[in-house]
Amino acid sequence: MLVGIPALAAEDERPKPTAASAADQRDHEDVPENIIITAPYQRDQIDVLSGTTVLRGAELTRQIRPTIGETLARQPGVSSTAFGPNSSRPVLRGFQGDRIRVLTDGIGSIDASTNSVDHAPVINPLLADRIEILRGPSALLFGSSAIGGVVNVIDGRIPRDLPDEAIHIDAIGTYGSAAEERSIAGELEARIGGNLVAHVDGSYTRTDDLRTGGFLLAPTLRGIAAASDEEEVRENAALRGRLPNSSAETWEVAGGLSVVTDRGHLGFSVSRYESNYGIPGRIEFQHEEGEDHDHDHDHDHDDDHGDEHGHDEEEHGHSHENVRLALKQTRFDIRGEIETDSGLLDRIRVRLAAADYRHDEIEESGEIGTSFFNQGYEGRIELVQRAIGGWRGATGAQVFIRDFNVIGEEKFVPRNTTQQAGLFTLQSFDMGALRLEAGARYENTQLKAQADGDIGTPRIRRNFDAFSGSVGASLALGEGIRAGVNLSRSERAPSAEELFAAGPHAGTQAFEIGNPGFEKEKSWGVEGTLRGGVAGVTFALAGFYNWFDDFIYQTPTGEEEDGLPVFLYAQQAARVWGFEAEASARLAQLGEVAINVDGLADYTRQTIEGEGPAPRIPPLRLLGGLEAQATQFGARVEVEHVFEQDRVAAFELPTPDYTMVNAAVSFRPFGAGNATSLIVSANNIFDVEARRHASFLKDFAPLAGRDIRATVRFQL
Repeated sequence: MLVGIPALAAEDERPKPTAASAADQRDHEDVPENIIITAPYQRDQIDVLSGTTVLRGAELTRQIRPTIGETLARQPGVSSTAFGPNSSRPVLRGFQGDRIRVLTDGIGSIDASTNSVDHAPVINPLLADRIEILRGPSALLFGSSAIGGVVNVIDGRIPRDLPDEAIHIDAIGTYGSAAEERSIAGELEARIGGNLVAHVDGSYTRTDDLRTGGFLLAPTLRGIAAASDEEEVRENAALRGRLPNSSAETWEVAGGLSVVTDRGHLGFSVSRYESNYGIPGRIEFQHEEGEDHDHDHDHDHDDDHGDEHGHDEEEHGHSHENVRLALKQTRFDIRGEIETDSGLLDRIRVRLAAADYRHDEIEESGEIGTSFFNQGYEGRIELVQRAIGGWRGATGAQVFIRDFNVIGEEKFVPRNTTQQAGLFTLQSFDMGALRLEAGARYENTQLKAQADGDIGTPRIRRNFDAFSGSVGASLALGEGIRAGVNLSRSERAPSAEELFAAGPHAGTQAFEIGNPGFEKEKSWGVEGTLRGGVAGVTFALAGFYNWFDDFIYQTPTGEEEDGLPVFLYAQQAARVWGFEAEASARLAQLGEVAINVDGLADYTRQTIEGEGPAPRIPPLRLLGGLEAQATQFGARVEVEHVFEQDRVAAFELPTPDYTMVNAAVSFRPFGAGNATSLIVSANNIFDVEARRHASFLKDFAPLAGRDIRATVRFQL
C-alpha cells in the first residue's frame, strides 16, 4: 500500500513493491510481497483480474490498529464500519456485513460480526503475519456471499515450516495518545525434536475513552440541539473531545503444534479470545416529545427519484444508556498440506475450524440485557493441480455450519441454523502475452428458523442453490505491464438476518423486519485492471460495474415500533460502479536515500432502482504522500482528503468533507537485515473533525483526533 508511515527499505516501491529483507518478509512461507496466496494456488498480483492489496512486514507494523477495520481503512477501495474505536469491520467497495468475508487463514472468523455493526470481529491484527484483500470476483472462491470481497488474515499459529533458529521470538508494543491505547503482543516458535514445531502467542490491549477531533454531534444535529427548549439537550450541542463509553480491554492467548516435513505439514491450534468494550451511545439532540424539525438538503438522487422519503434521522433524537459487550470465543483450528508428487495432482490442502462464541450486552446496572450465541464449524479442502505447460488450476470443496441464537430483551431474530456446502474450481492458461482464467462455484445453502413466540416467527425452512462463475483474460502491453478484463455472474443466498429479522436491533437503532420469501440475490459484473511499472513509476488501476437483480437492502417505512424507526428488508434491482487507482514514483536518489512520491484515489457509487442512492456508501477519496527512505531511517508526510458525501439515502444525513495530515519517522537500529524497529507518527496533526460515511454512528461518534503513536517491534 502507498499510505501510512514511512517505508523502511530504500527499494520499497508501490503498488508492486520489490522484496524487502528476509527478516521483514518472514510469514512462515517466505512468499514475496507481490504474490497472492489467498487462492488455491499462488499468483502474482499483476495476474489477478481484480483489485488486490497485500500488507505484511514493516508496512503491516505501521498500519496496525486495535481493530481490523481501522488497520485496513487506508487501503484502496477500503473503508470501515467505524462503530466506535472497538468494533470496526472493513467495508469493501461500499459493501459490508454478509457481503464481506473476514477470514483467518482462509476460514471465517466464526463470530457475530456480520449480524450487527456493534459486534466486533474476533480478528487480532497484532498477531497477523500478512493480510491480503481481494476485491471483486476473485473472492467468490471463498463463498457466494463474498460479492464485495475477502479479507484474509494470515498468522503463524499453526507452523508451516521449520524455523531457522532454535527459538524465534517476535514481539510488538504500541502506544496511542488519542485513546491512551496500550498494547503488547508476542509470539514464540520453537523446534522440538526433529520435525515438531511448537508455537505460543498472546496479546493484551487496553484503551480509555477515545479523544476525537471537534464536536461529537454532526453539524446538522448540533444546530437542532442548540435550538432545543431543553437545557440538557442544548448542552449536548457543545460536547466535544472524549467519546463516552468507548474504552476497551482485550486479551488473547493461543498455542499450536505442527509436524513439518519437506513434503508438507499437519498441525492444530487452540485459542481463547476475550474482550470487554463499550458501545458509544447516541447523543440526545432533540427532546423526544418536542416539535419535529424539517430541514431541506440538496442531494443528488440518480434517475430523478428525488428525496421522496425525506431525511427524518434528525427527527428521532435518542439518548441511550451505556452498554458494554463482554465477548468470549474459544476456537480450534487444523491445517494440513502435503505434496503428492504424482500425476495431475501437485498438493492437497485441508483447513478446518470450530468455535464457540458468546457475547453479553451488559447494561449500566450490571445486568445482562441480551446474549448472543454462535457455534460454528467450517472446513475446506483444495486439490491443487500440477502445472502442465501454461495450465494451472485447483478444485475444492467447502462446508460451513452455524447455529445462532439470541436471548434477551433485544432479541431480533429467532434461533436459526445455516448449513452451506460448496464446490469450486479455478483454472488459468498462460499463453505468453495472453493469459486466460475461468472460475466457478456451486453452493447449496439451507436456512432454518425455529418457531419463536417472543417475536412472532413460525418455523421456517429455506433452501437455495447458488451458481457463480467468472471468465477473464489479461494481455501484456509491454515489459511488466498487463491489462485485464473479467466478466462474472454471481448468486448469493439471503442471510438469516435478512430472512428472519423481526424485532428491535440496538446496534443499528432500528426495528428490523426481514422477509422469509426472498429470492437469491443475482448480479452480473465486469472489471478491468491495468497494472505494472515503467521508467521508475509503478501503478495499479481497477474499474468495476455490477448489475444486481433482487439486491437486498433496508428501507424505512416511516413507522415506529418500540420507540425505534421500522426498517424493512426489501429486494430491488441495483447497480454499483467505481474505481481504485494507486501509483508511486521515485523522484530522486540521494546517496542511500530514496525520495518517493505516491498517491491513491477510490470511489464507489451504488444506486437502488426506484429508491435512489444506497445508504452508507463512502465518497471519493484522495491521498498523497512524500517520503524519504534509507536503510536505517525513514520519514514521511501525507495528506488525505475525503470529499463530502451528499448523495444520501432516506433517513441519512450528509457527511462533511475533511482533510487529514499525517507525518512519521522510523528507525531500524540493526539495518535492513532485522525487523526490529521504532516508528513514531503523528496522525490527524491538525485535530480535524472527521466522520466515516459508512458508519451507523457517524453523526454521534467522529474519528480519533490528534493521535501520537509509538510502535516498537522486536524480532529475534
